[in-house]
Formats: sequence, C-alpha cells, structure tokens
Amino acid sequence: MAQSLERLTRRTGTMSSIRSIVRTMKTMSAINAAPYEQAARAIDAWRDTVLDGLHAFVHRNGPLVQGQAGNLQPVIIVIGSDHGLCGNYNEILAAEVAGIADTKAYVLCVGAQMQDALGGEGITPAHTLLPPANTDGLNRLAGELVTHLETARQDAAPGDIAVTLVYTRRTDHGRQAPVLQPLLPLEPALLEDLAVRPWASRSLPQFTLPAPELLAVLVRNLLFATIYRAAAEALVTENAARLARMQQAEQSVDEKLEELRGETRTVRQSEITTELLDVIVGFEALRKRRKPAA
Repeated sequence: MAQSLERLTRRTGTMSSIRSIVRTMKTMSAINAAPYEQAARAIDAWRDTVLDGLHAFVHRNGPLVQGQAGNLQPVIIVIGSDHGLCGNYNEILAAEVAGIADTKAYVLCVGAQMQDALGGEGITPAHTLLPPANTDGLNRLAGELVTHLETARQDAAPGDIAVTLVYTRRTDHGRQAPVLQPLLPLEPALLEDLAVRPWASRSLPQFTLPAPELLAVLVRNLLFATIYRAAAEALVTENAARLARMQQAEQSVDEKLEELRGETRTVRQSEITTELLDVIVGFEALRKRRKPAA
C-alpha cells in the first residue's frame, strides 16, 4: 500500500530517533565495560597476594589436607543480569544451574531477572541479591555472598558445603559462554601446587594469629577475590553482549532507514511528476481555450 510523503517523513524521523537511542546504548555499553575490566585486573593482583599468603602458611605448617568428601551440602551461586538488552543471558545460566542443581541445592541468586529465569526452570533461590550498579558494588556483592556462604556452612553442620559459582565470561571472537567454577572444597590442583612450590625468599614466614584462625582468614579472602573476579568478568561479558545486540539493532535500523529514504524518494518523485503533469495539462487546456476559432 502506497504511503503519503508526510507519513514516510514521520516514520523516517522516528527511526532516526531510535537510531540515536541505539547508538547511545552502544556507546554506554562500551564505556561501562572498561571500569569492570580494570577491576578484574586489580583483583587478580589481590588474589595472587592471598595465594602467596596461603603458600607461606603451607610452607610453615605443612600441606593442607582436606577431609573426605562426605555429606556435602551443595551451594550454587549464579550471577545474572538485571539490565536487559543482552539476549537470553539469564536463561542460558538458568539452564546450566538446572543441570547441576538437585532438590537439596542451596541457591544464591544475583539479579531479580535471574530469579525469574531460575523460576522458569523450577528453581527457587534461597536468597536474591542486587547486582552491582558500579565497581564499588562489587565489594558489597562479594562480601554479602561470602557472608551467606559462612551462614550456609554453619547451617550444614556437622557436614560441610560444596560451592559452585555459575556466571558468564567472554570467549574467542567476541562470544560468551557459561562457566561452572568450583569454589569449595578448594581444588586439589591448587593445594598440590602450594605444597610443592619452593619458598623463594631468604626469610621464613612468621605469623601472629593462631594457625586455624589465619587459615580461615586466608580462605575467606580467597573466596572474596574469586567471587569479585567472577562478578567483574560477568559484568564485562554482559556489557559486551549488550554491545553486540546494539550493533545488530543499529544495522537493522540503518537498513530500515535506507529503505524508508528510498521509498520517500520514490514518492517525492511521483508527486513531482504528478504536479508537473497537472501543470502541463492545465497549460494545454488554457492554450486550447485561447486558440481563435478558424
């Protein structure tokens, strides 16, 4: 159905406004990702420091030996998105959680939309936390999650907990993929590396805290750093996903704008042709009227 020039002009203006919004969202996604990427690099340095502390503890007190895995309470931490415009981000994570969760799983959820996605899989989180709004919120989130883990561990007595962290990180070619990262018990490979790694310093490590208390502090800080790193990486990935969606949207809007502009040119040319024909017909009619009779 042919459209009027006025209607096409109005639609073109609307699409141009949408393109401006999409371009703004695209720019914001690129800008927002940078601080989280810097935070991830910073916490990597802190985590290395904590691991150095664990290495010193092991050198002084001997290798860490974990008890036999008995009746462990499964705990799952899933870090989702609450900002939208990043595709099926939460649904993919919810499917991963559904694949490892059983009826006894204690689920800690980050994000109200992530909670809805888990509900779609029949999973009800024990607690839902707000995602960070900026890099300062990473400290708050990691601290709250570690506190919840301590509470879950106390409630699991005389047993213990097995913690899995579920989040999304970047992969090759700008893609993203869900990650299932074990947190507790500590990975045997990590403990083995701490046990066999030689002590490089000439000075022997000295501690003032009792060994059990010091070990608890070191493990707590290791959990904090690992959760902080995962949350930062998840937010970088979320913004990258949103950026990719905005690029696709921008391309679609550009194609639609080009289509509307082409249709506008056609309609405008048609109206000009019609007006010219009206002028010519009017001129011919006027000339015939003025032509003297033979």
